[in-house]
Amino acid sequence: MTKAVVLLSGGLDSATTLAIARSRGYECYALSVDYGQRHESELAAAATTARFLGTREHKTMKVDLGEIGGSALTDEFIAVPTEGTKAGIPVTYVPARNTIMLSLALAWAEVIKSRDIFIGVNVVDYSGYPDCRPEYIAAFEKMANLATKAAIEGARLSIHAPLINLSKAEIILLGISLGVDYSLTVSCYQADDTGLACGVCDSCRLRQAGFESANVPDVTRYQFGSGG
Repeated sequence: MTKAVVLLSGGLDSATTLAIARSRGYECYALSVDYGQRHESELAAAATTARFLGTREHKTMKVDLGEIGGSALTDEFIAVPTEGTKAGIPVTYVPARNTIMLSLALAWAEVIKSRDIFIGVNVVDYSGYPDCRPEYIAAFEKMANLATKAAIEGARLSIHAPLINLSKAEIILLGISLGVDYSLTVSCYQADDTGLACGVCDSCRLRQAGFESANVPDVTRYQFGSGG
């Protein structure tokens, strides 16, 4: 089977991306990154999802971006917004996060001789993050094919972002058709240690709206009761 490295955060989008990669016949190597995020329960969710969907290997790498700070997701002194999305780039943006994660995935892909990396970024229902745009993915792919021994020797690498132009509802419906169990996933920016979601952060609001728009039950486990 053709190998693919799939970035797996433990959230809804990355779980769907893993399911898509598997449905396309790839042997999947899932990569999660412990970057010092305050919602560490997503890493446990990633491990559970990797087992549920089936991966050849699941690796978790640690890069402590909390040492840098600058984001509500890595700095305990910056509050996670709970009043709904606003214009501009929110404080939940983590500087260089996707670039770091893709770089780690790129390194692993070279080692296992994979030419394909999957990432679950989305530009339709995203929160204003600059590293979720199609032009960013295209730029990273170009860089990857300039920077790696494998590419120089003819093994061109592709970055796949299959969700990039889908709404959250479309992602959910696609995932359900591929057998994703979204109750196993954690998307909340401030989930508790057991993975229960707050229900009010930007990520929770986008997720809730996605289930509502898709007209399917919200299986998210909330701190105030399952399913909202």
